[in-house]
Amino acid sequence: MMTSFFDQFASPSFLGIPLIAIATMMPWVLYPNPSPRWINSRLITIQEWFISRFTNQLMLPLNIGGHKWALLLASLMIFLITTNMLGLLPYTFTPTTQLSFNMGFAMPLWLATVIIGMRNQPTIALGHLLPEGTPILLIPVLIIIETISLFIRPLALGVRLTANLTAGHLLIQLIATAVFVLMPMMPTVAILAATVLFLLTLLEVAVAMIQAYVFVLLLSLYLQENV
Repeated sequence: MMTSFFDQFASPSFLGIPLIAIATMMPWVLYPNPSPRWINSRLITIQEWFISRFTNQLMLPLNIGGHKWALLLASLMIFLITTNMLGLLPYTFTPTTQLSFNMGFAMPLWLATVIIGMRNQPTIALGHLLPEGTPILLIPVLIIIETISLFIRPLALGVRLTANLTAGHLLIQLIATAVFVLMPMMPTVAILAATVLFLLTLLEVAVAMIQAYVFVLLLSLYLQENV
């Protein structure tokens, strides 16, 4: 029984071919293409308004050099939100529950921000490793600590997204199993559990959106330090 709870996180395959590529491309299929007409549909208007508001909010603390990342960060935000939301549907696979998948996004983007900082302003980038006014005796220790914290950033990005989504999916499956088992024996308890399941599902919808926003927001903060 415990093994079956984690089967939902296994990458599905058909005839030995992994289907994670289809799950990865699916979010882009769902969004409508922009229309060349002056008057768009309501769906495209809402989509453009959301992307515009999010991009403006994300780029607000960055200088002009960081605005080059607007398209990349907005696309990543939309992709993560859609992937997380699709994973809440029955009989679907959530690629963002895989740590390797999330690290594939976190590691290159974090490394890109570090390289940009080292290339454009190496003195300021290296100055983040040593806070101002540090006592001389603590300088070696603080440099080591700050260096470790710098290299932990991409791991924290990937683990945070993976852990939150995995925990939510496990809780939903556990409570759903309890509702199914208790329904014939204790209907009242089963109804209460079903109510909790409904509220937890709403919470998971919020978590799916919030975690995608936090992932992109932290990347923008790392970028802000290096541009």
